[in-house]
Amino acid sequence: MFPVSLRMPLEMAPYGVWGMLAAFLSLLCCRGSGEKAFEGPEQLMVGSGEFQFINCTAGCTDPKRIVLETALNKTLLENQAQWKLFKVYNISKDEELLCSSTCGGKQETKVFHITVFYPPKQVLLTLSPTSVAVGTLFTIECRVPAVAPLEGLTVTLLRGTDILCNQTFVGTALSPQDAVVTHNTTAHREHGLYNFSCEALMDLRSRGGGLIHRVSDPQRLEVKEPVPNNQMVTIITIVVVLPLLLVTFVLLYRYWWRPHHN
Repeated sequence: MFPVSLRMPLEMAPYGVWGMLAAFLSLLCCRGSGEKAFEGPEQLMVGSGEFQFINCTAGCTDPKRIVLETALNKTLLENQAQWKLFKVYNISKDEELLCSSTCGGKQETKVFHITVFYPPKQVLLTLSPTSVAVGTLFTIECRVPAVAPLEGLTVTLLRGTDILCNQTFVGTALSPQDAVVTHNTTAHREHGLYNFSCEALMDLRSRGGGLIHRVSDPQRLEVKEPVPNNQMVTIITIVVVLPLLLVTFVLLYRYWWRPHHN
């Protein structure tokens, strides 16, 4: 009955899952019903360039027509007397889709408001520097390029499985922008034993979307023993070399002076 497999992996269609589920539920409750069927939320979040399933359902069992009005490319996937299921393609900006039907000479309409968002597609981790001495500071930076909205985005810095820093962003601007988290810490010997990584989680469930999760490539920090400074080297040299010179002088004195003055 449903034209597209519901077992499609989330990596292939992470943004249309709710619309697909809504369409499927609407098909289950539409057949033989004279009441207005479930059509899914009127507010929909769709990833830029992605698609959305729209189910237009009439409020009567024998409507004269069912139409989806939109300037976007669309395909009719399946239809019955009371409903039509459409797939709308290449959504690149906010749109309003209008479902209309005629029942008993009266027109019914429902508007779907589609908001385009920009999901995290990359998570970039930078260690600066990549090689440090024990006890010195280094910086961990995580950058998630061109995401929107920032509201609902959480970025987590990890050392192995331990959370170093966790930041949830705020802001409803829909223009894509970089999300950056920076964490400064002191290098310890055990830091060289673990991979550092960064996770980005975008939660749009409250706005009609879903959960999108991305992880950076792991990186390893090179941790070295501290190098003594020049002043310490000078002090150590004096402390070690001076007694040796003194002993050498005394031995030479005894060897050279006594035979010549006896």
